[in-house]
Amino acid sequence: MRRASRTTVAAPPDPGLAELSPDQRLRRLELTVTRRLNGLLHGQYRGLLPGPGSEPAGSREYRPGEDEVRRMDWAVTARTAVPHVRQVDADRELTTWMLVDGTASMEFGTAELDKRELAVAAVAAVGFLTAGVGNRLGAQVLRADGVRRFPARSGRTHLLGLLRALLAAPRTPGHGDPSRPPIGSAGTSVGSPELADGLDALHRVAHQRGLVVVVSDFLDGLPDDPGHPPPWEATLRRLSVRHQVLAIEVTDPRELELPDVGLITLVDPETGRHREVCTSDRRLRERYAEAAAAQREQVRQVLRRGAATHLALRTDRDWGADIVRHVHAQRRMAAAPAGLARGGTA
Repeated sequence: MRRASRTTVAAPPDPGLAELSPDQRLRRLELTVTRRLNGLLHGQYRGLLPGPGSEPAGSREYRPGEDEVRRMDWAVTARTAVPHVRQVDADRELTTWMLVDGTASMEFGTAELDKRELAVAAVAAVGFLTAGVGNRLGAQVLRADGVRRFPARSGRTHLLGLLRALLAAPRTPGHGDPSRPPIGSAGTSVGSPELADGLDALHRVAHQRGLVVVVSDFLDGLPDDPGHPPPWEATLRRLSVRHQVLAIEVTDPRELELPDVGLITLVDPETGRHREVCTSDRRLRERYAEAAAAQREQVRQVLRRGAATHLALRTDRDWGADIVRHVHAQRRMAAAPAGLARGGTA
């Protein structure tokens, strides 16, 4: 008697993040963060001291029976002739402000994710990791039509609303589309915000000491001469004086090197300029890789001068593993002897 042969059918691979619906992507991101990254940043808020609070927040009149005499604000009491006590903000409540670059240059990708989707994943990671009782998250999103602002609020619902808005944001219209803003003399869309504008707006609203996270490719306004600072460097330095600044750089492998695929047409997503390039030329590919490496080194040096911690994410790598390595590297730096530079890379 013959045995019936068994046919093994391979299970279909899990769909990638880009192939899921917005709600499914939110669930996938949350599961990825909570399973692989949860707890890594607990208690690691640099500069946020324990205790009831040490951040001055003004003064108010003394209430007998409620306030302690050791909290008296003697300077204000002397000026007003009315007893006042100092008010402080609780340092254990972390306020995180995020600036997310959603301009045309972020809508490029040749791997599983494009740069914009990877930026959303980075926002999800920071949001879920810093979520906690009393912690607040606010964001400003650079888009072609302006800056969309999300006030600092706490809670999972607020974070999911921010992520859903990032996933559902419309793509930049293609070149030749009448709805696309015209190109100005500087090579950018007329009226579209720049990274410097977003950092300036963030500096105006981030009053309480906390964490500032900037997610971008940091190519906006980057000068050809490495000796000249980009227009957003000065504001980045001002933010790092008061806050811990984390700069998340998002890149794609094709921005670093060209494949040998013959004649191709390259399009600048910001300006719409076209150029045909023969990638079969080995010397051209080498010059391209050298220029791309020099550009990324320029970004790293600017972030280092701005005292920002640098986290590089790529669309062709495991972004969760990169974040884990970054957090462990920061913990090692925190345990190192005092006197090391505040900014760093991982």
